[in-house]
Amino acid sequence: MCAVQAGFLGKRTLVLEKNEQPGAKIFISGGGRCNYTNMYATDQQYISQNPHFCKSAFSQWSVEDTIIFFETYGIEGQEKTLGQLFPTTNKAKDVVEVFTNLCQDMDQPIWCDTDVKAVEQTDGGFIVNFERNGREEQLFAPKVVMAAGGLPIPKMGATDFALRTARNFGLKITQTAPALVPLTITGKDQDWYEALSGNSIFCRVSNAQISFEENILFTHWGLSGPAILQISSYWRPGEWIELDMLPHDNILQLIESERQTNGKRPLGGLLSNLYTRKFAEALTKFLPVEKNLASLTRQDMEAIDNLIHHFRLKPAGDKGYDKAEVMRGGVSTDELSSKTLECKKIPGLFFGGECVDVTGWLGGYNFQWAWACGFVIAQNL
Repeated sequence: MCAVQAGFLGKRTLVLEKNEQPGAKIFISGGGRCNYTNMYATDQQYISQNPHFCKSAFSQWSVEDTIIFFETYGIEGQEKTLGQLFPTTNKAKDVVEVFTNLCQDMDQPIWCDTDVKAVEQTDGGFIVNFERNGREEQLFAPKVVMAAGGLPIPKMGATDFALRTARNFGLKITQTAPALVPLTITGKDQDWYEALSGNSIFCRVSNAQISFEENILFTHWGLSGPAILQISSYWRPGEWIELDMLPHDNILQLIESERQTNGKRPLGGLLSNLYTRKFAEALTKFLPVEKNLASLTRQDMEAIDNLIHHFRLKPAGDKGYDKAEVMRGGVSTDELSSKTLECKKIPGLFFGGECVDVTGWLGGYNFQWAWACGFVIAQNL
């Protein structure tokens, strides 16, 4: 995006790409369909030490700008759930091709299989050292844009290069961690989660800071699914998470209503209407599912309410950068101008995208931040 927007302004860029082709993370996003923005994105859906930092970029490049940009180059959007916008073709490669075609048209070269080793400051700019075609080379650039991403999914080529470069220039790094990542469960209840592997239910997932209403997915090592990925960005080791497994109903009211018409019905029968059969059966571990509704005691009802609406768990950890969608933390926003994304201490050096301490929710928010960064930096090259 930065190279394209710079090209529109008549500025010359060279993209140095480590992988065999650009856009590796675009290709896998949204299950290969690429939810390239979110219609409801505002600064409120981003995590940062400075929650106001992203406002300037979003004022310069809005969601509407993203939609118009892609429509101009042949990608019509279709909303799926919660504002997520996908190409109507459902092909992530179409998003990548918008950029590669524009770069080609404007003679903004992309060198693939190019591994940048170091960026050093020199008079009037920077020396960029890289390896290409088995040879070590270097070039001079008056300005450098670091858009090297974060740490997730190293098998796709992700590295800590952006963070190492920032440290080499003496810039502060906000502590990094996997985000939008599945959570693991260990201990005596692990077998219960494992037995439910593959089952998905709609939940409200909460911690002390925030809550999300989406599906959760049981796995043989713990929990995944959209709501879990969302809360993981706010979760810290040692903290509890609460699940409301019937967020739009009251289980006690449902029991009372059913009691009046069919008091002999077992609790398990009612639960099987609310959940998958396998999940309803799994609740046998915690609830008196064989009891008929009329015989449930006050103590039973309290246990049912606590389990269904206040199921508490303490994850053991997360699945790490191999399974994380994004990285939390990164180059401190204190080091950058919010208006230009240029380093305050090092003129001509810009940081954008995931390597900066701005982390969006699941569902196109991180792409919106990337596009906005690309636009903003291009204006100031």
